[in-house]
Amino acid sequence: MIQRSVKFLALGILVSLALNLSACNHVKQSLLGDLGYSKKAPAADTKSSKITLKLWHIWGTESDSNKKPFEKALDDWNRANPNVQIEADATETETYKTRIRTAIAVNEAPDIFYSWGAGFARPFVEAEKVLPLDDYIQDGTLDKLLPGSRDNFIYDGKTYGLPIYVTAVVFYFNRELFEKNGVKIPETYKELLEAVKAFKAAGVTPMVVGEKDRWPGMLYQNILAIRTAGTKLCNQALNKQASFNQPQFVESAAKLNELVKVEAFDKRSMRLTAHEAELEFIRGKAAMYFNGSWSVGSLEKEGCPVKGKIVVRNFPVLENSGGDPNGFLGGAIDTFMINAGTQYKEEAVRALKTIDENFCRESYLIGASQPAWKLNVDESALSPLVVEISKLLKGGTGFVLAWDTSLSGSDAETHKDLIAELFAGIKTPQEFARDMQKLNEKKESSEAVTSR
Repeated sequence: MIQRSVKFLALGILVSLALNLSACNHVKQSLLGDLGYSKKAPAADTKSSKITLKLWHIWGTESDSNKKPFEKALDDWNRANPNVQIEADATETETYKTRIRTAIAVNEAPDIFYSWGAGFARPFVEAEKVLPLDDYIQDGTLDKLLPGSRDNFIYDGKTYGLPIYVTAVVFYFNRELFEKNGVKIPETYKELLEAVKAFKAAGVTPMVVGEKDRWPGMLYQNILAIRTAGTKLCNQALNKQASFNQPQFVESAAKLNELVKVEAFDKRSMRLTAHEAELEFIRGKAAMYFNGSWSVGSLEKEGCPVKGKIVVRNFPVLENSGGDPNGFLGGAIDTFMINAGTQYKEEAVRALKTIDENFCRESYLIGASQPAWKLNVDESALSPLVVEISKLLKGGTGFVLAWDTSLSGSDAETHKDLIAELFAGIKTPQEFARDMQKLNEKKESSEAVTSR
């Protein structure tokens, strides 16, 4: 018993000494700090030690045409830079929007993160959560970019992102179904309605859209607005410089409403995801599909049932309308941005520049996008659809971004909700235009990126 008490006493003395030494050391450090000798943690020596950069992105599913181009660009970087490795994490697009907004709000964003430019990223920039790139891109990087390709990543004169590629939303037509049923590929809206009627009579789904994800149906109203209002007025309204509550925007919603009423779309549209809708077109179950140029990668894959059977066009012209007949929905909106709080700023910027350029090249080569960088590639290796889209874009007269990327935060979500209500028949075209204008009359967006 005595021996055990002695052991406990000895242990108590050791603990007391340890605590006293720790306290003395703390006092010593505090005194040194007060005298200007504060000890700082040594900076990471990235030349001799390995660091890991965390990166978030949206290309995680095998059905995404840009999955392999991104992975190749990432793998090339990791092989060439053994001391600066990138650890990537993918999230499905709609889920990602919530994830990145939340992470930025609570200061838990990764070193590098995918983002859309324009209105989507504006709250991040205004909250000072994104690193300005201007001091890092005066090394010839700007000379590699196509003119205007970084416009959607410039806020108050500063650049916060570099473009990955250019996308355009185009109309894909199954030539085989058109020829088999004696239907003319539509060049006007009137001809589009006639094609819808002919395919319905033949028992073929005219068009397919995955409105369960909301953004695919939005594309129809957005392009119709270009045809009714024109690119200039659309961009002015999206930038709160003009009203949405005008006849041109009412007409765009009315035309979408008309397409829904004549049953142009698959009856399951409200239950189909974007991926499921595209699969219907790939399987030859629908005659027409309006979606981004990124779909080319899927439509040109070996074994794709409609490979070699697709004709691509811009959306049909709207007769007797004062809008823009040759405007496109799309532009350079996809980017990577850098967390302003990363401790590896130079390494992150270097990775961003390299991956963006290489990703652009790989995506262009497989036909998933159009280039935003000046690339040196063998044009003969490109797919016919990519070449066809390139020709279409050369005849274009301007771009309007998809409205959910032009608008900020909750405004973008409200817009997609309004489109879904048009599809469901519970919102009139007049109510749509009126409710869109309410967004412009708000003093500020309700986007919650508040912590600084």
